[in-house]
Amino acid sequence: MLSVRTIERDLDGTTTEYHDMAVEGDGVERLLTELFTEHWAQLTVGPLIEGAAYEIQFTSAPKVTTLDGYLTIDTGPWHFHLCVNDHRGARSEELARIRRVARAAFFRTEGGSCSGTTWGLRLWNGRGEQMITILFPNPHFDADWRRLAEPRWEKTALWQELRRRYTGD
Repeated sequence: MLSVRTIERDLDGTTTEYHDMAVEGDGVERLLTELFTEHWAQLTVGPLIEGAAYEIQFTSAPKVTTLDGYLTIDTGPWHFHLCVNDHRGARSEELARIRRVARAAFFRTEGGSCSGTTWGLRLWNGRGEQMITILFPNPHFDADWRRLAEPRWEKTALWQELRRRYTGD
């Protein structure tokens, strides 16, 4: 698979390099299932948009199920759904297309005020709206988000491995 790489510069001075992955088929579903069943303890998730950042971390393994194209991540007290595959329950094909992941990209953002560099995965729906951002371990911080004296670069291994496997990059 040929990976598409793009670079975006934001108004806040950050630069984000995206490595897109194919969204056809069940690749996004397989990736998210792996992330939320095997690596949940290392992740921070939620939409990150201008003016709002939901930085959710799991305290125990969530239950991961699928139904009609939707992946459900259930922690018990709360849950969320992501349309990651073909959805037949929509009233129209257009609505099904809008709901499903239309773009998925691994990213690295540099120049941010909070962490300097961020490694993640972002999904967008058919309208180009962000569905979720998944942040991977950051080599500049420990598990409690205290800045480390020296970066621990091995903490980027999961992001690098998954990016390579899912984008071919």
